Amino acid sequence: MLWAAAGVVGLGFLVALEIAARHYGLPGPIAAQAREVIFAPASGFLLYASMGLMMVVLTWRQRFIAIGTAIGIDLVILLVRWVADAPVTHGHPFGNGALWVILGCAVIAVTRRTGAERLLLLKGVGLGLLLVTGRKTGDTWLLITSKTRPLVIDQYVATADHALGNPSWLVGRMVRATGSFGEVFLDSVYTQLAVAAVVVALYQLRNVSAERRFPAHHLVRTFLVIGLLGPAIYMIYPVVGPVFAFGADGGHWAAANLWPDTLPPRSGPHHMPFDDFTPRNCMPSLHTAWATTIFIHSRKGPRLLRYAGTFWLIATLAATLGFGYHYGIDIITGVIFTITIETALRSLERGWDRSGIQLVAYGSTVFAAILVAARWLPTQMAAHAWLFGPLLIGAMVSVIYAYVRTTRQWDPKPAPVRQPELRPELV
Repeated sequence: MLWAAAGVVGLGFLVALEIAARHYGLPGPIAAQAREVIFAPASGFLLYASMGLMMVVLTWRQRFIAIGTAIGIDLVILLVRWVADAPVTHGHPFGNGALWVILGCAVIAVTRRTGAERLLLLKGVGLGLLLVTGRKTGDTWLLITSKTRPLVIDQYVATADHALGNPSWLVGRMVRATGSFGEVFLDSVYTQLAVAAVVVALYQLRNVSAERRFPAHHLVRTFLVIGLLGPAIYMIYPVVGPVFAFGADGGHWAAANLWPDTLPPRSGPHHMPFDDFTPRNCMPSLHTAWATTIFIHSRKGPRLLRYAGTFWLIATLAATLGFGYHYGIDIITGVIFTITIETALRSLERGWDRSGIQLVAYGSTVFAAILVAARWLPTQMAAHAWLFGPLLIGAMVSVIYAYVRTTRQWDPKPAPVRQPELRPELV
């Protein structure tokens, strides 16, 4: 009943988003995903990663069959495009086969499976489809923010960011100094964040096929909730980022061409009109939130996975700031946003108690306080950077510390090793 209710609610949300997108003349998430059954997908890597998530419920023999089928379908479609002289100009020339396999497993679950096996396979299919549908839903949300929020508040956030020393300007100059190699490398990390998340999720779900059940909590749950709630905040806090509001990418809409060479002014922030196609997707930084999720969930993995999680977090922060997509305050709120959601989901899994409620309430309060301060106290924050800078950093560190301390109490304690009793020997 719970899965059925979640499915109905999710379908209703997708239909509502599809209708809203059509109202603004945009393709909705359902239409965009259905198009990728035949046409070149936006990200073939994402579709194969989604198929990898779905395959956690399959046996090894079934996995090899699924992979071979997906590759075979992609080769056939590639041959048809070559014969029809229809080269791929946008997106990737592969990935359709992975989507076909996922949909095919859904058909097999309904027609050839029964009972618990049917439910398990449908859960696997749903997990794979949630990842790709979540991506399409996020893209549609971002397009809607650009259509419905003609005014942005970047000048307020940029002024408040003086309290942190304008890290986007600093890291932007550092990334520029690395040349094309550094930019291409960071861009690859930034754009393939979902694939990195799948790697960690596959480790967490590695025993599903043998145990025939999913763990109570895993990375994908946090990933999806972040993607669902984040764009809602974009609607009430529209910010486009320094590279657009203060850089050449903003064109004539930019306040000035300042990023990353010249710091923005400290006084007189006001709402500024912007174009109708740049997403208002800065506060909080969801790339930071997702990278933080990967870092948190990789902590209980092997050493290599922990190193990879740390690397992806650092590289994502460098790309997020260095490309001018976000301000420093966006990074801080992204971390707090993630920890609050992770705490809520873990509390939902294990049962709410006083420590979980307090941490969620504290994280939510700090998150809201930073948003309010950046909007209504930006000039004061810039003028008293020696006070507000440490306060911002301290607020984030306090939430991190509270999370670590609370979750350590939640983790099961290892059973004490019984010492053998000493018995006197017969002489």
